[in-house]
Amino acid sequence: MNPLKKIYCRIFQNVFKFALPFLPYRNPEIISSLKAVPDVLKKKKCKNVLIITDAGIHKLGLTDRLEKVLTDSNIPYILYDKTVANPTTVNVAEALELYHENNCQAIIGFGGGSSMDCAKAVGARVAKPHQSLAKMKGILKVHKKLPLLIAVPTTAGTGSETTLAAVIVDAETRHKYAINDFPLIPRYAVLDPKVTLSLPPFITATTGMDALTHAVEAYIGNSTTPGTRKNARDAVQLIFENLDTAYTDGSNKEARRNMLRASYFAGCAFTKSYVGYVHAVAHSLGGQYNVPHGLANAVLLPYVLEAYGKTIYKKLAVLAVAAGVASKETPEEEAALNFIQAVKDMKARFGIGDTIPEIQEEDIPKLSHYADKEANPLYPVPVLMDAQELEKFYYMLMPDKEN
Repeated sequence: MNPLKKIYCRIFQNVFKFALPFLPYRNPEIISSLKAVPDVLKKKKCKNVLIITDAGIHKLGLTDRLEKVLTDSNIPYILYDKTVANPTTVNVAEALELYHENNCQAIIGFGGGSSMDCAKAVGARVAKPHQSLAKMKGILKVHKKLPLLIAVPTTAGTGSETTLAAVIVDAETRHKYAINDFPLIPRYAVLDPKVTLSLPPFITATTGMDALTHAVEAYIGNSTTPGTRKNARDAVQLIFENLDTAYTDGSNKEARRNMLRASYFAGCAFTKSYVGYVHAVAHSLGGQYNVPHGLANAVLLPYVLEAYGKTIYKKLAVLAVAAGVASKETPEEEAALNFIQAVKDMKARFGIGDTIPEIQEEDIPKLSHYADKEANPLYPVPVLMDAQELEKFYYMLMPDKEN
């Protein structure tokens, strides 16, 4: 990256860092069971509810408990279940139409990050009916109160129940972009381990490593606070203590509950301290090839950590202690490398590969441009890289370029 662009990025990031204490961040209020949702809706005087989920979750019957508690409480609802893995502008338009047709007053995002992102985007369109999602792209362009938004994560990884971001794919161009503003933070997060019990092992693994990526990128960045650092460390510790159990024994409620807590903590960390190039590259892959976000993050994480090199050893050493792969007495570099190796070992245990077969070489310049545009100047990464420098990660991920 050229020196002038570096200076601009760092100034931009420092302004946001110094503004952190004055910005209206908030954490969603935690609800521990779906049974408590009707009480919240009644308290807020919401009589009609739009549930946004995806077909797989609906088919598995995961929404049945929520639908039953709403029915038993005489709260009308309508369910939209066409959300795709990387939600599109078409999904948002269809769900928005249902919201208005049924005179809804509240939105429940039920599922992984995709369903919650779609729910947030629908809320933004309700709040700003005359503005397209594309015009809300970027930072602080919603600035209007959304309808009551409740997030019910069925995966322990995305952290979307805590964040101010909604990531949407333009259905025509396949460009994936983020909308970031404080009103998008859900008012309530339902951390009910029962809705995660039927999650398949591989999705448990990739979403868990998604949460790990959130925690790590938030911690190693340059815009941390004591609160976000603690949240990130707690998330890393919980993930290393519980993800293997949740993967091998999906019915273990304690492990599932702890993974939901880890995801929540990681979400609280990165919504203030941001992420980095792992996410920027992963988002471009999701937009172009529909690669699941957690999978892309899991594959990418060790590559990007190694690319940052010695600049993050001190911080990775702290995370290594939290993860239980080093002690406080372990030399800094050794502890940092232990942590990176532990991430690689975790991937191997979960059957997560080191490549993304969908990548086409001719797409790489466009993909790296998208990643550069997303990350710079916003993400306070340890080492700045421009589009050309980011291209190397795509080549690393191609099967014929595998290291």
